[in-house]
Amino acid sequence: MNDLQRVCVFCASSSGTNPEVTAATIELGRLLVEKDLELVYGGGAVGLMGLIADTVIDAGGTVTGVIPGGLFSSEIAHRGVTSLEEVGSMHERKSRMYELSDAFIALPGGFGTLDELAEVLTWSQVGLHSKPIGVLDVGGFWQPLMDLFDNAVKQSLLKKSNRQLLVSANSPSGLLEALSRHDPVREPKWIDQETG
Repeated sequence: MNDLQRVCVFCASSSGTNPEVTAATIELGRLLVEKDLELVYGGGAVGLMGLIADTVIDAGGTVTGVIPGGLFSSEIAHRGVTSLEEVGSMHERKSRMYELSDAFIALPGGFGTLDELAEVLTWSQVGLHSKPIGVLDVGGFWQPLMDLFDNAVKQSLLKKSNRQLLVSANSPSGLLEALSRHDPVREPKWIDQETG
């Protein structure tokens, strides 16, 4: 898969209520193992985090969790992963997950998932990395965000080339394929009002 070895999955510590999301999370975990890709994630044993970690472990894959020590109760940390790293803060967690990973996937989630996604997108936009980034758009979950970014392009608040830094697919297989082919364009973030 185009030099990908480790994929970071941003996902919720809640399970949500959509069975399609549950099924897609399990499918993604199994596909990672089938494609010999290691999972990097937030280190939790609960919600979608716990589900994808358990799926990869059960399929014989490798899982690295990164969790801020002291911020969560000891029951939340997944003690069954291949490697569990404790860091000092949420900022350090994002930085360490970035260092460990070759690509990023966001599952449906809340503020934490959105924060992680926005940060790696911003780092890509300003030229700190060129790693592929995608969202698993199960049931159109991420479509409002895609619409927001498209509107930002229309209003000259986001370059069209930088909008293309984020790929989207509604199936795990489609997303992994898109990420393996994606070659993000590195272009300065700042918009020239004359050229947009």
